[in-house]
Amino acid sequence: MDTHTIFFIGKPGCGKGTQAKLLSEITGWSTYSSGDLFRAIAKEESPAGRKVKEENDAGLLQPHWFAMYLFLKTLFSIQGDTSVIFDGFCRKVPEAELVIDSLRWLNRSFTVLNVQISDDTVLRRLAFRKEVEGRADDSVVDERLKEYHAYTEPALEVFRKAGILIDIDGEPTPEAIAENIRAVLDIK
Repeated sequence: MDTHTIFFIGKPGCGKGTQAKLLSEITGWSTYSSGDLFRAIAKEESPAGRKVKEENDAGLLQPHWFAMYLFLKTLFSIQGDTSVIFDGFCRKVPEAELVIDSLRWLNRSFTVLNVQISDDTVLRRLAFRKEVEGRADDSVVDERLKEYHAYTEPALEVFRKAGILIDIDGEPTPEAIAENIRAVLDIK
């Protein structure tokens, strides 16, 4: 079996975490989520923990150097032939460039899956999460979308130019999206 390194990227509420989890359940591959790592740091009673919490609560992306520190620390701990899923990393251009450079340096092939949804779908899904789960208020959602358009869209172009980006329709049901992802990756 080939070694796979898969990245899920997309707008807030696109379902990248759900899709990473579903792919992990089918393949047994470990998943590393930048959101989970930053939420754990935000719980720490330290200067970094307080700053991460403040920026998370405001809907801001964390500094690219911090996200990449967490990515590289994780990447370098993975055995060479182990397949892995990264959820939510590489959301800014410097991150995308470092992901490409580091994985090519390791001679590790990789694919970036861009789960695409409309801004209207983002607003609808996050409004539902707010009702059901008590998550982010509207101003935080608006900020997260602004951050996506300002930073993540240009990062996607870096991956597109490198020939490693695959666009996935994120509008259907989670099960239909997962089936499409498995087909694209040729996973039975």
